[in-house]
Amino acid sequence: MPLPDSLLAADLPDGVVMRIVREDDAGELADAYRRNSAHLAPWEPVRGEDFLTAAGQLANTRGKLGMFDAGTGVPWILLSGRRVVGGMTLSGIVRGPFLSANLGYWVDQDLNGRGICSAAVAHVLKASSTTLGLHRIQAATLLHNGASQKVLRRTGFEEIGVAPQYLNIAGRWQDHLLFQRLLY
Repeated sequence: MPLPDSLLAADLPDGVVMRIVREDDAGELADAYRRNSAHLAPWEPVRGEDFLTAAGQLANTRGKLGMFDAGTGVPWILLSGRRVVGGMTLSGIVRGPFLSANLGYWVDQDLNGRGICSAAVAHVLKASSTTLGLHRIQAATLLHNGASQKVLRRTGFEEIGVAPQYLNIAGRWQDHLLFQRLLY
């Protein structure tokens, strides 16, 4: 069943557009990750060199589109013209009595502080409620990631606790602050 445009795309501040990732975005995604590798390194898992290549991003994109086709994830990218400047991913979508998903995101280092991430998260929340029929979105940040926590609080997320050694980020298991947003 085709999804409505309200889920697939959104216009964000500074002329940034948000849409579902496509296989032909792989080269631009690789460029974006190379451009932002030092900026993202403290907040992400350690990546192999292949992750920064078009072939690595094609494999990553195919995996995300497989989640999308299965109804367990939604992978958006943020574009300024043809240039990839960020990503938003709903993963682990669970139906039934849970109706929940996890949110992950990043924005190009040159666009931080412009409201782009907050606007993109707001679009994800609207699509999650109106189109996907979800009840709850969860997000996790490293304890010292104040910028990401500010985005979540600005978009109505509430802190729900600390998860010890939650994810392996920057080469070690790190504690995370958990947030949730109830949609109805």
